[in-house]
Amino acid sequence: MLNKLADWVMPLMVVSIVGYGLRKKVKVFDCFITGAKKGLMTVYELLPSITGLVLAVTMLTESSAMEFLTQLLAPVSDFFGVSPEITPIALLSPISGGGSLTIFESVLKAHGPDSFIGKVAAVLMGSTDTTVYAVTVYYCAVGVKNTRHTLASGLAADFTSFVLSSLFVRLTTGA
Repeated sequence: MLNKLADWVMPLMVVSIVGYGLRKKVKVFDCFITGAKKGLMTVYELLPSITGLVLAVTMLTESSAMEFLTQLLAPVSDFFGVSPEITPIALLSPISGGGSLTIFESVLKAHGPDSFIGKVAAVLMGSTDTTVYAVTVYYCAVGVKNTRHTLASGLAADFTSFVLSSLFVRLTTGA
């Protein structure tokens, strides 16, 4: 029953919107075309930023830069009691959700979801955001040139999640 209802939700919404527009004597097709033009312009404006982010993430993951950065940050990870396997997730999650999800999956395959490292990785994935991506896309979309403290605040929150994820798992599981 619910599947049949779900099949009809979108068509009913479209018919309702078009019907409402016609009843209010709005040129529905003209409005649709105007919206489509604005949507394409938004894509055109965002494309360079998104292309740059995708290129940067690809270069970071395909080169040995991620391993180099993980080794470089090993003393910081050790100081905060975070396993080195978690560092790549922390490095990539502010930039790319998909990239960090791929690393997260490999951590779970290697260590298991119920291991300490798997739990820390899960908490980290759930408590961080794609900060750089969000700032780039959303600010570019609305034309903001000066992000002020947004990026620094977001990255500070991501770092806090990195540090506290291991502590949280230790406190809640007794590990």
